[in-house]
Amino acid sequence: MFAHTIVSRAVPAAPATIATTLSRACTRPSTRTSTLFAMPLRAKLLSQQQQPQSQRLMSTQEVYDRFKPRDGDEPEDVIFNSLYGLRSIELNRPRKLNALNGSMIRKIAPRMLEWAKSDMANVIVMKGAGDKAFCAGGDVAQLAGWNQSGPEGQEKSKEYFAQEYQLDHLIATYNKPYVAFMDGITMGGGVGLSIHAPFRIATERTVFAMPETTIGFFPDVGASFFLPRMPGFVGTYLALTSMRLMGANVFYSGVATHYLHSTSLPRLESRLAELRFQDNDGMQARLTAINATIEEFVTGLPHDEPILLSGELRRAIDRCFSHNSVDEILRALEKETGATRQWAQETISTLHERSPTAVHVALRQMRIGAKWSIRDTFVREYAIASKFMASHDFTEGVTALLVDKRPPTWQPPSLVEISPEQSPKLTEDYFLLPRDQPKLELLTDANYEEYPHPPFGVPTEEDIEKMVRLGTMTRPQLVDAFVKEKGQKQGVKEVVEEILARKTTGGSKGPAKWVY
Repeated sequence: MFAHTIVSRAVPAAPATIATTLSRACTRPSTRTSTLFAMPLRAKLLSQQQQPQSQRLMSTQEVYDRFKPRDGDEPEDVIFNSLYGLRSIELNRPRKLNALNGSMIRKIAPRMLEWAKSDMANVIVMKGAGDKAFCAGGDVAQLAGWNQSGPEGQEKSKEYFAQEYQLDHLIATYNKPYVAFMDGITMGGGVGLSIHAPFRIATERTVFAMPETTIGFFPDVGASFFLPRMPGFVGTYLALTSMRLMGANVFYSGVATHYLHSTSLPRLESRLAELRFQDNDGMQARLTAINATIEEFVTGLPHDEPILLSGELRRAIDRCFSHNSVDEILRALEKETGATRQWAQETISTLHERSPTAVHVALRQMRIGAKWSIRDTFVREYAIASKFMASHDFTEGVTALLVDKRPPTWQPPSLVEISPEQSPKLTEDYFLLPRDQPKLELLTDANYEEYPHPPFGVPTEEDIEKMVRLGTMTRPQLVDAFVKEKGQKQGVKEVVEEILARKTTGGSKGPAKWVY
């Protein structure tokens, strides 16, 4: 069957009211403009010379030298497919929930670099085999086994993280449209393959989490970049507790940009393969056309799955996790009363189960990672990961929980044994770049301080705050404006209404006022 030729075309421009007002409200000058979508208000826009599209890519020979196959690499743990302009990558270890290992990375990275240089590749889709997982994380059991063999094994673990972060950085700065099907379990290493993409599609089967503190590790794969940029202190909450978001709430939270039913994904993939672009279409036009294509397959949000991180719970998260020490967070949780008391007590119990070292490292990571560029993020996370490979808690956590099925014995053994005065000394070494260790060498020189692609997901709290502080719109007018701005995108109405109810007063007859 021949594919229909579809010429990319611009979707109608957003209504002038909110698009114009938002751009005026932005305090940072923009170096590029768009009539299609307003960029995130907190974004630092990049000059053309800084755009990922103009990146220098590592040569083919360098790539193959770095990602040579190894003895024991599985022959079909990744399946590549080409259909017209679409290139797909299917993680193919369904029995292990598509856990990411070195064999898979060594196949994916060179192929993506080839596609980056090809005029025939229009769209890249990353997905997982089976109906349970996109990618449940890295193969940590293998890493822990290596670490138990001593320094030589620890070096193998470090090499794995070097290759994983090189791939994650390549995805984060990729010069072609990249779509991640987050269908099923998406945790740890699977988050690294998806969270930095311009298009992240959740389904009714999606389970998102950064579970690293549970096993004595820290939230990596670029979590230092994306978690602190989540609204309020939600990112800190997710990082320290390993809490899971499921289904539509992955979309409501902003982790995913779209929500589709899983049965729609094969048809969407076929439709994306049919897209044709003009030679002079820039990345913005291509992303816009892909966004419009994804929206064609939207069938609605589940009626029985309300926004989880909302109302009093969301206020409590910001109240408790805004503090800069673990001790202050625990004391704030102890003070919670009323509707959030049970949640607070359960959260305290959860934190006490996690690796004390990992919790303290993760909190400091959330506070300083927001200042790192995407390049700095992976260089620094590699240094942190290397320290954890040489420490006790990672190997103990993985061995105890995943192999022996017993409670782990942490060092230090509990949060109460780490005072606020001791915490900086405990975590400081993890954030130093040792002079005797080579820095992570990335596959491209691309870099940025905020995600450069347009915000295809639901509006952020920052977007809404900017509009509210102008003092010209009622709540219904604000909801209306954002719904129109997002082209009637599903979920926008619910998210904007929740934020306005939580963060503003008035607004029924006169202008809403931002008070929180």
